[in-house]
Amino acid sequence: MADVSEKIESIYQQVISRNPGENEFHQAVREVLECLSVVLAKYPEYADERIVERICEPERQIIFRVPWVDDSGTIQINRGFRVEFNSALGPYKGGLRFHPSVYLGIIKFLGFEQIFKNGLTGLPIGGGKGGSDFDPKGKSDMEIMRFCQSFMTELYRHLGEYTDVPAGDIGVGGREIGYLFGMYKRITNRYESGILTGKALSYGGSQVRTEATGYGTVFFVDEMLKAQGQTLEGKRVLVSGSGNVAIYATEKVHQLGGKVIACSDSNGVIVDDNGINLELMKQLKEIERRRLKDYLQYEKSARYVEKGNIWEVPCDVALPCATQNELNRKDAEVLVNNGCIAVAEGANMPTTPKGVKVFSDAKILFGPGKAANAGGVATSALEMQQNASRDSWSFEYTEQRLHQIMKNIHRDCYESADEFGEPGNYVMGANAAGFVRVADAMLAQGVV
Repeated sequence: MADVSEKIESIYQQVISRNPGENEFHQAVREVLECLSVVLAKYPEYADERIVERICEPERQIIFRVPWVDDSGTIQINRGFRVEFNSALGPYKGGLRFHPSVYLGIIKFLGFEQIFKNGLTGLPIGGGKGGSDFDPKGKSDMEIMRFCQSFMTELYRHLGEYTDVPAGDIGVGGREIGYLFGMYKRITNRYESGILTGKALSYGGSQVRTEATGYGTVFFVDEMLKAQGQTLEGKRVLVSGSGNVAIYATEKVHQLGGKVIACSDSNGVIVDDNGINLELMKQLKEIERRRLKDYLQYEKSARYVEKGNIWEVPCDVALPCATQNELNRKDAEVLVNNGCIAVAEGANMPTTPKGVKVFSDAKILFGPGKAANAGGVATSALEMQQNASRDSWSFEYTEQRLHQIMKNIHRDCYESADEFGEPGNYVMGANAAGFVRVADAMLAQGVV
């Protein structure tokens, strides 16, 4: 085992030296590698075939210029990315993120996570991610359309239902997907609905896709609680964020009998002990695109904490659904001390490594993002199935499929943690189960 641990550390140092300055990518790689010593000890063929080294190196990294003209007639220039990380299980699958924080390291971290997340779904999809440092906030619809059209002018040549199928992520919703798809269709003169997911229902989209990531996170935390003889019924829940994932996590918590008492945005936290008014939140965030503090204009019993910390609100269950590294060690300690019993990540890597350790040491149920937020990509894969068969499924049937996929992911993580000697450790279970599924496919396909 000592030799294996030294090998793992050597691989990690190699990743750092080959990818300098990409801290988020380094963090994601370390989290996976820390779980692999026992896997490689049990299955030495993975080490012999250098599967870990190969899986840490993207198959393809694409960086391109995105010039566009704003409403004042000024030429703007952004940078676009697509990292096609691993296709052992199927075509590259992963979202596009439009946010000023985007750089190559962010895209590689997200793409690396996507490999194992997609593997856990049991569906034939590989791992990839893309995006741009373009900020949609404050832009007109016409500016966003022009940017998306320019972005697709380069990206289109790398896409295909058997090659690479992007979806949405932060800053990329139905509006942006529509503009991207329209430009793809114009450039290629082909109506290939299977080259993007997250489309509107009117042109090939899937029921439940909007709700999928939030719903899936709640299905996963419910399964964790059931494994301990509990349910969400009557639980007080925190949901960070107020975007798509947070809204639909809140909806499913309420449907399963829990009560979301707080949510947040970049300016502050709303606390409503009566339970967040979901319809009001949808109106403010999805339709009117207003700040969360405007909630107080309609719900006088709620309180708003400017620049507040949502994790200081006492709860039973916490669902970080905003962005990476939003929940740190101190936050985790506050949650534990306030009696929180379960945490599930609705965002990608929202808990810092020190925060995860606090939960692990306290024996708190902790669902990592690669398992708990896999509902979005799972439903994207279901959309691909419908597009390929020229079919359309009902909301109820699609949600049933999603629920079963999340149950299967929970089962695989739970059983994998047991297999490798760490029962109840969902981080270990998710990383090991996802890795083994991808590694077996890589072994079968040779050195490619």
